[in-house]
Amino acid sequence: MIRIDSLTQRYGDLAAVDDVSFTAFPGRVTGFLGPNGAGKSTTLRVLTGLARPTAGRATVLGHRYTDLPNPGLDVGVLLDASAQHGGRTGRETLALAQRTMGLPAIRVDEMLDLVGLTWAEGKRRVRDYSLGMRQRLGIATALMGDPRVLVLDEPANGLDPAGIRWMRDLLRGFADDGGTVLLSSHLLSEIEMVADDIVMIGRGRIVASGATAELLAGVGTLVRSDDGARLAAALTTAGFQATVRPDGAVATDADPADAGLVAFRAGLPVTELRSADGHGLEDMFLELTAADQREDSPARHAGLTDGASA
Repeated sequence: MIRIDSLTQRYGDLAAVDDVSFTAFPGRVTGFLGPNGAGKSTTLRVLTGLARPTAGRATVLGHRYTDLPNPGLDVGVLLDASAQHGGRTGRETLALAQRTMGLPAIRVDEMLDLVGLTWAEGKRRVRDYSLGMRQRLGIATALMGDPRVLVLDEPANGLDPAGIRWMRDLLRGFADDGGTVLLSSHLLSEIEMVADDIVMIGRGRIVASGATAELLAGVGTLVRSDDGARLAAALTTAGFQATVRPDGAVATDADPADAGLVAFRAGLPVTELRSADGHGLEDMFLELTAADQREDSPARHAGLTDGASA
């Protein structure tokens, strides 16, 4: 398993990660979510030995990554598909990993076949690969040592719909065979489909964690009115939890019927009222990480447009 215990990483006065703790279990896919700058990549870098934590501990299979004698045989890592050496061919990239891990040469062909890269594509230089092909090559490298754990940062970035489906099935099969997957992604719909557990981080702190089904069961209702703050206050007065999202809608644990009744009694016209089912993870993500979201306001667009014109 993967265990993060009270992990803190500071850069001067900035706490990129602040007392973060969670566990990714065998046989499960754990989705690691958060806005840009929330601390996801920093956590993964500490976990894979690329950064030293200020405090706390990150372990894989009970050990620090740097203490594993041949880490590629235990942990498959893909943090940045674009970081691969552009001058090497795909086959050379895999051969280097194969030799470093002390594996038979046949593993190169097996991995190319596994990720759907042809013989001709394996002979091409990485700089001529599309981003999707680099992702496949990175996954092949991560799986080279037949590890028990996968740590992946945005592995579906650049993949077409068929590639995303292939990635989902690959990760699901890996976990179903007893492997541990820690997956960071901005594709919330994909995380919702593949992840057994979710860990959500905002401003360096965990804001939600648990089984995906249990977290989404508590998302409740989305209701929109002309005065979101007044609607949220009315729902709170009625005994429900309510939060105004950055887009002005109100997320509440009231069911749709109760939310509509509260709005009616408060004299507030409702312009949208629905269960959060089907948008659950997106709604929860926006609600819990509201402080990290950038407002995409017309004024901001106007400023950019004016600047471009000038």
